[in-house]
Amino acid sequence: MQQFHPGEREILNIVYLTTEAVPFAKTGGLADVCGTLPWKVAELGHRAAVIMPAFRSIHSSGIEVETTDVSFAVPMSDRKLVGARLLKSTLPYGDVPVWFIDQPQYFDRDGLYGDRSGDYADNAERFTFFCRAALTAIARIGWAVDVLHCNDWQTGLIPALIKSAPNVFPWVRNAATVMTIHNMAYQGQFPASAFSWTGLDWSYFRHESFEFYGNLNFLKAGLATADQITTVSPRYAQEIQTPQHGCGLDGVLGSGHDHVTGITNGIDPTIWDPANDSKIEHPYDTTDWQSGKTANKVSIQRRFDLKLSREVPLIGLVGRLAEQKGWDLILPVLRWHLEQGRPTQWVVLGSGDPRVEFELSSLAKEFGDQFGLHVGFDEALAHQIEAASDLFLMPSHYEPCGLNQLYSLRYGAVPVVTETGGLADTVVDCNEETLADRTATGFYLHEVSPVGLDDAIGRALQLRYHDPKKWEQIVLTGMNQDWSWRKSACQYVELYDRAVSLKQGLGKV
Repeated sequence: MQQFHPGEREILNIVYLTTEAVPFAKTGGLADVCGTLPWKVAELGHRAAVIMPAFRSIHSSGIEVETTDVSFAVPMSDRKLVGARLLKSTLPYGDVPVWFIDQPQYFDRDGLYGDRSGDYADNAERFTFFCRAALTAIARIGWAVDVLHCNDWQTGLIPALIKSAPNVFPWVRNAATVMTIHNMAYQGQFPASAFSWTGLDWSYFRHESFEFYGNLNFLKAGLATADQITTVSPRYAQEIQTPQHGCGLDGVLGSGHDHVTGITNGIDPTIWDPANDSKIEHPYDTTDWQSGKTANKVSIQRRFDLKLSREVPLIGLVGRLAEQKGWDLILPVLRWHLEQGRPTQWVVLGSGDPRVEFELSSLAKEFGDQFGLHVGFDEALAHQIEAASDLFLMPSHYEPCGLNQLYSLRYGAVPVVTETGGLADTVVDCNEETLADRTATGFYLHEVSPVGLDDAIGRALQLRYHDPKKWEQIVLTGMNQDWSWRKSACQYVELYDRAVSLKQGLGKV
């Protein structure tokens, strides 16, 4: 590792450990972060690389994946050696290498973590292997690593393995470790017997790190042993240190760590830009947003066979059909609007809970001229819905950061959100005060219930219909905000500097 001197900015070697990165593998926002942050940090003058599993999906990314002559074996038990080789590619932007751990037995599957019947039964073994193989791969790549940035529970064992067995991985024992929580609810908890896959002596299976109420907990292991902890918004950093949102690990965050740093995720303004978006039929900017959104609305109406109307407000939703996202609130309101013939149209893009999918499909068949549904994921359609929508709903029960509300702000689709996590950090509720000081960008639910959601939609539509000048003010305030990754990347670099400084015992930067 290079010597670091306080007050002096050095070039850092940063390796990002993740299971998802666009365009290679994606189930959620983790992929957007790990597909963008590394090259944004590299743009700031640092050296970055990504290590992730060679899931089946990497070969359909549209980016060339090369084979290498680097191979190795990882001892997974007293009698089991598991071989792997490295594949290599680069992120689409910049020159950031992506190294894939190729082990078909573990990773050549249709799903990343499971299938429609549930999680894969061998996930503890799969991701213990990934953590150990990634550390071995770093030695084969030959980097002098300054920072290991681990993301979510699947990489949580990495800081713990380094701290527990520094002589096993000597090439990274001086590297600072950063553990990012993208969603506290997903922790990677398994029976204690799964600890045997780590290769460590059972004396290390203690409550200070790996053990959690008799089980092995990947995320706890990372949080308890990482040099720095981050999460994806300042509000969520506060929330997860409370019993309500800490998912049982709030005590770990308050033990041995002064604080958790919240850094809001960014968006790529070159990809999410309504003025230069090749995925939408009618690009627009702040000077012609009204005509642009109207034209895109008509395109969406035609695609889903909705009743053609330039005036009717279009309400968009894009994302996972999961309880977290507030579908217990959305479904009753959607049904009220459709059954009562309220003057709104709705378009939903997403997949997830089969029960939600079934109810949405039933409503789409019954009210096809007012409600459009696409079950699955379609990147181009996501852009088109943002460009066409007047309102975008995200009434999440909790939301570590959220990205769709940031896309919505940029595309002039006014967000209707709950006051939680990253939603509260990025959307300003519309009221008399925020209208007067021109900071309002969306609408909060004043009560987390179907009635509260319907009320928020009603307040938004009331303003849209009866005070179009103030509605335009809200739209343009959102469109003119800067939620680009560059700002977030600078904050991460400051954190990396601090982590390296503390690791070397030089004090805070």
